[in-house]
Amino acid sequence: MEALLAAELPAGKGWQYEPKWDGFRCLAERDGGEVQLISKNGKPLGRYFPELVEALSTLGAEHFLLDGELIIPVGDALSFEALQLRLHPAESRVRKLAAESPAELMLFDLLSLGGDDFSGEPLSERRRALESFFETAAIQQLELSPVTTDRTTALGWLERSGGALDGVIAKRLDQPYKAGERAMVKVKPERAADCVVGGFRYATKGHLVGSLLLGLYDDSGLLNHVGFTSAIPGNERERLTKDLEALIEPPGFTGSAPGGPSRWRTERSAQWKPLKPVLVVEVKYDQVTARRFRHGTAIVRWRPDKDPKQCTFDQLKPELRPSELREIFGI
Repeated sequence: MEALLAAELPAGKGWQYEPKWDGFRCLAERDGGEVQLISKNGKPLGRYFPELVEALSTLGAEHFLLDGELIIPVGDALSFEALQLRLHPAESRVRKLAAESPAELMLFDLLSLGGDDFSGEPLSERRRALESFFETAAIQQLELSPVTTDRTTALGWLERSGGALDGVIAKRLDQPYKAGERAMVKVKPERAADCVVGGFRYATKGHLVGSLLLGLYDDSGLLNHVGFTSAIPGNERERLTKDLEALIEPPGFTGSAPGGPSRWRTERSAQWKPLKPVLVVEVKYDQVTARRFRHGTAIVRWRPDKDPKQCTFDQLKPELRPSELREIFGI
């Protein structure tokens, strides 16, 4: 079942709200002796998370289908980067990472158990069955995602969402599980940061700017590349290109810099031009992984009033730690 992105959480009776965990969406299925982990796009994940397959194989229930989110706590934080590192072709590497940072499955739905199909039951019934299953399972690798029917509480989760949470999901309590349909509502928090434009790339075609390379200063005063934005209005590209070319001056970034060519880029588009660090732009972003914007950002406005040196990492909303999550959600 998929989610439809919305600007606000729905109000009124009959809604259940859940945290949207920042992990890999995953179906966990057991049919007798075989346990499978299935990704959102239908691909097998079991070979990348063998510790979870082994843990689920120890459960008394021999037939089940669960919906949840794969997460990896690393120290006192949830690490999306650790999840990405698991997608490695070498089994020895995967086993090593599994031993160092075991994965967990955050459960939020139950579709079948012991031969009984729950997918056609309303969410309220599926939730009761899931809670009963979780209490019986009692293994460390499983977590039960908290829920609430109080919108004010859910708005508080949204306000606190950071690296560990990707927003809040709303589901109808009377609704069956609708596989493949956008039958849930997802709201993501608005996050913004003022960044220095440390460089730019030309577009693949034409001699106009294609993307701005964004930077933030660290505690040592070094400007580090943190992401990009290519959401530049077409009618502004010619003027902006001229303005940027007048500011070309190495090194641009004095800390971590943009990467070089890759098989996805042409030689021209992979090259970037360093800029004198004087331009500041406010951008909207969704998630941060390893101190970088995970996806492209959207321009909010230019900030000629902002001193570039004020564009530091401390603007980024800090991650919620697992200890904080347990305090907030009682898990």
